[in-house]
Amino acid sequence: MALREDLERQGNWLFRNRSYLPLLGFPILFIALRNSEYLERVFGEPVDTFWEFFSMSISFLGLAIRCLVAGYAPRGTSGRNTKSQVAEVLNTTGMYSVARNPLYLGNFVIILGATLFIQVWWLAFIVWVGFWLYYERIILAEEEFLRNKFGATFLKWAEKTPIFFPNPRNWKSPDLPFSFKTVLRREFSTFFAIIAVFTFLDISADLLAEGKFELSLPWIFLFILGLVIYMTLLVLKKKTHKLDVSGR
Repeated sequence: MALREDLERQGNWLFRNRSYLPLLGFPILFIALRNSEYLERVFGEPVDTFWEFFSMSISFLGLAIRCLVAGYAPRGTSGRNTKSQVAEVLNTTGMYSVARNPLYLGNFVIILGATLFIQVWWLAFIVWVGFWLYYERIILAEEEFLRNKFGATFLKWAEKTPIFFPNPRNWKSPDLPFSFKTVLRREFSTFFAIIAVFTFLDISADLLAEGKFELSLPWIFLFILGLVIYMTLLVLKKKTHKLDVSGR
């Protein structure tokens, strides 16, 4: 099998299993958490607290990128399909005019915030290199699918649009107006996942690095607020049509 076809096969397999494979990294994560809380040990709790919320703000920047994608995306693009590649149209406007993979860019920024939060340099290195190797293959598989389906249209778009790091000068206004309802319907689970992950990391870091189980009021409040928002939007999505938007 030629290298290109082999990488495409790997990418399709990773695409189908991308929701579960990151769980294999939990042993490495727990080792890193035993060495976390560096800033608190060296500079004290106020600096550590500032860094924690700074790191979390970076992850929410990644969520904002995903929201920009979702808010302008027409039906049939930027979905959460996991079994196979699906694309009814080729989206080349909005965030897709500045980068070919803005959702994965958003994912990277979210992960960047989480790894900075842990304060272990070698974990950040492993995660970032792993992310690149992981998504490189998924992107290759997706682009082979798009090339076969859209042909010259895809090649023209790919020629002028960066793969990953955005070029704001390429911005092309979307054909559809921004839909906040679509953002709520598509990204509420990502919103809560960020809050849940950071709460878990904070509790685990205290427990594994310092041997203490601590639930601080800001984290408790943030987690409960996130959970309430998540459950509310889940019910609206599953039980009503309030978040439905025509053509999205």
